[in-house]
Amino acid sequence: SPSKLFDKPIYKLDVSWPKFPELLTGQTFCVAVDHIHGLVYIGQRGDNNVPKVVVYGEEGSFLQAWNTTIEMPHGMFALNTPNASSIWITDVGTGGCGHTVKQYDPAGNLLQVLGTPGKAGSGTNPLQFDQPAEIFVEETGDIYIVDGDGGMNNRLLKVTQDLKTLWLHGEKGSAITQFRIPHSVTLDSVGRVWVADRVNQRIQVFDKTTGEWLGSWSSCFTEDGPYSVRFTPDGKYIIVAHLNIDKISILAAPPVGLIGDCVVVDTIQLAKEVRPHLVDVNKQTGAIYVAEIGARQVQRYVPLN
Repeated sequence: SPSKLFDKPIYKLDVSWPKFPELLTGQTFCVAVDHIHGLVYIGQRGDNNVPKVVVYGEEGSFLQAWNTTIEMPHGMFALNTPNASSIWITDVGTGGCGHTVKQYDPAGNLLQVLGTPGKAGSGTNPLQFDQPAEIFVEETGDIYIVDGDGGMNNRLLKVTQDLKTLWLHGEKGSAITQFRIPHSVTLDSVGRVWVADRVNQRIQVFDKTTGEWLGSWSSCFTEDGPYSVRFTPDGKYIIVAHLNIDKISILAAPPVGLIGDCVVVDTIQLAKEVRPHLVDVNKQTGAIYVAEIGARQVQRYVPLN
C-alpha cells in the first residue's frame, strides 16, 4: 500500500459519541454537520418505523427524528448562509418520492424538491435524476449534483438557484470527464470541484466556473474506489471512505495549480464489515463523522492536535 507521510495518527475515535446510539435503528447511509448551530443530521433507511432523518447535537445528545417524504436517503449536505440554514438530501428510492433532491429547514419542513418525484430521467429542463448520489450547495445558491448511484445517469451538473444548467459532464465511461457512479462531490476554497468517481476508482477534479477538467487521482484507490470526498477546514486534507475495505484515507490536498497525484497522509482502519459509506467534516472543529451502513452507526473522529 502507498507509504504514509506521518507516523503519528491525526485523528482518534471519540468513543462517547453519540450518547444514545440505540436511537439509530436503520442503516445509516449519510451524515451532514451544521457547524453554526451544532447539529449533526443522519440519514438512514429501514422499514416504515425507522425515521429517515435523526438529528443529534454536536456533543452527542439526541434532539429529534423526522419521518419525512424521503424514501431512501443517500447523500446529505448542510447549507449555512447568513440568513438561513437548510439540509439537502438526495433520495434514490424507486417509489413515488424517489429520484429527487429535497431541501428541508432544520425542523424537517420541506422547502423544495428538485427532480420529478417517482420518475427517473436524464432531462435538464425540467431537471430530472436517476438515483442522485450527492449534492453540494454554494452560499451563492449554485448547486453541484452527482447523479447517480447506479441508475441510467453518470453525470456531474452545475445548476443555478433557479435550476438552469450552467455546465455538465454526463457520459458513462472511464475516459477523462466520464464517470461510472459519481458518488460524492465537494468544492475546495480555490474553485475546484472534486468528484469521487467510485467504480472508476479515482477522484476527478474540475474548474467550478468553466467545468474544465483539471486532473484525476487513481494511485490511492487500487484496493477500493473512493466513496466520499470532503475537505478538512484548513483545506490541507481530503477525507475518503472506502466501503469494501472498511477504511478511511486521509489524503494531502494539492495547493493551487497542478493536481498532481494523490498522497496518503494517514489511514483509519475500521472494524470488519463496518462499511463506511459517506462522511462529513465539521467546518469549525475538523471532527469527521462517518456514516457506516454495516455497523448501522455514525462514528466521530476528532483531530489529535
